[in-house]
Amino acid sequence: MDNIERLYKCYEVLSEAGDKISEHVEEYKEILKAVKGSSKEKRLASQFIGNFFKHFPDLADTAIDAQFDLCEDDDTQIRRQAIKDLPKLCQGNAEATTRVGDTLAQLLILDDPSELQQVNNSLLSIIKLDPKSSVTGVFQQITTGDETTRERCFKFIATKLLTMGPTVITKDIEDFIVEEIKKALQDVTADEFHLCMTILGATKLGNTITGHAELVKLATEQAELNNTDTDIIAVDDEVVERFIQCATAAAPYFSKTIKSTAFVAHVCDKLLPIKTWNMIATAVSQDQIQLRLLKVFAEIITNTDKLENASERINAVYNVLLEYMPLPKLSDEDLGDAPPSFQFSHAECLLYALHTLGKNHPTSLSFVEDAEKLKDFRARLQYLARGTQGYIKKLEEALKGKSAEELKTEENQLKQTALKTTSNINVLIRDLFHSPPIFKHDIVLSWIVPKATKLGKRHAPITFGDKAAANGKEKEQDQEKKARPSNEQKFYSPPSGKYSNKVNQNYGNNNRARQRGGGGGGYRNRRFNKY
Repeated sequence: MDNIERLYKCYEVLSEAGDKISEHVEEYKEILKAVKGSSKEKRLASQFIGNFFKHFPDLADTAIDAQFDLCEDDDTQIRRQAIKDLPKLCQGNAEATTRVGDTLAQLLILDDPSELQQVNNSLLSIIKLDPKSSVTGVFQQITTGDETTRERCFKFIATKLLTMGPTVITKDIEDFIVEEIKKALQDVTADEFHLCMTILGATKLGNTITGHAELVKLATEQAELNNTDTDIIAVDDEVVERFIQCATAAAPYFSKTIKSTAFVAHVCDKLLPIKTWNMIATAVSQDQIQLRLLKVFAEIITNTDKLENASERINAVYNVLLEYMPLPKLSDEDLGDAPPSFQFSHAECLLYALHTLGKNHPTSLSFVEDAEKLKDFRARLQYLARGTQGYIKKLEEALKGKSAEELKTEENQLKQTALKTTSNINVLIRDLFHSPPIFKHDIVLSWIVPKATKLGKRHAPITFGDKAAANGKEKEQDQEKKARPSNEQKFYSPPSGKYSNKVNQNYGNNNRARQRGGGGGGYRNRRFNKY
């Protein structure tokens, strides 16, 4: 009790000292020493340190360190109290604010939901006091922290910081965030790249054509389109994975003004040649990787400008398409059940790509000029059409009479997607079966859910999964609790997400050494975990 009474006495002296408070250094030192005392002394010290912090600048470092010690105490209640009191150190002190912001950013990895809530509250409080200094502290952890800390910092920026409104996130602060995120892009994992692009898309860059062009430029630089050759692609899954992620990040921003030509040309030249195509991801689920590539290819191809060497590039699409359109087999009398050789999702993407390129380059369809090739192509189309129509009939029968509630089940959702896929194929076949092919029909790809924005462009919202939600963080991380779209193959609705599950399971693994400062940007100093 003597120590407790002494603390209260020190508090009383300092509170009543008025203009002469700075003369009472010993009393303030007494309070700082209390962080080594009993639990009650620590709690009182936490409250008192911040109250008088600004009056003793010579003891600022000692006071900050004392408060940080309390944030690491073994007692949860003391930790929460210390975290709650941290913002008191930041009033009118930019240097202290940056240090506190840095420390709170480190604490974002806490597992206890109530502690994490307090960390977020304190971080938001100091951001309101001094946005620039606070955010500087957060970015210090993005520069120096381990991958788990970095990921939490990126998520905080995306889900908390950028939602604070224009009174806090002024033009200057947003400009600062944009520049810091661009710096962070010089050395990122795949998940971090995705988070960075999400953050940038939520800033002014996501609201203007000029901003969209800048986002596409960043994704193009990461993809290193000019630095990969076919031989490397054939043996390096990382290169393919990087391209898929970068193309996916750029996809929402392509338009009539901002063209996807460089990405489309890269796919045709480097990824679709049959020798390369058959070697992509041979060590893992090949169909999954190839399908993810084909889906983003189909999404971006609409906004392609006129292609150079169009005939050769369209021929690359045509040759891969033949892989998914087998010739009729004499034993196949009834195609109602669709033979397993029909990979409808792959076929939809490639038919759409051929149809779109053919519409833009009607004189560059070299297979149309070759009678034997055209005959072969039409036979394959007819065979695929028979299987598709039979399957459409079965799907329609399965879905007929279902109530709105029944249609919401996972199985019926998958059947509806399969019906969209096969119906699209049917429409595309009707155009391509003409001699010569015609291109009068437009379709919406089966996995696309149109969503209008101010600029009339679909932007898929990105939410963040977090394993810690299973530990009770749901309330704190309600904006993060939805997992990324699943990459698990189900029916004919394959993955629309950005990463395979196996890749994601390894991201954030702190045993993987970070490599920094290697010049250039993006992934080149990063090793993806192999699948």
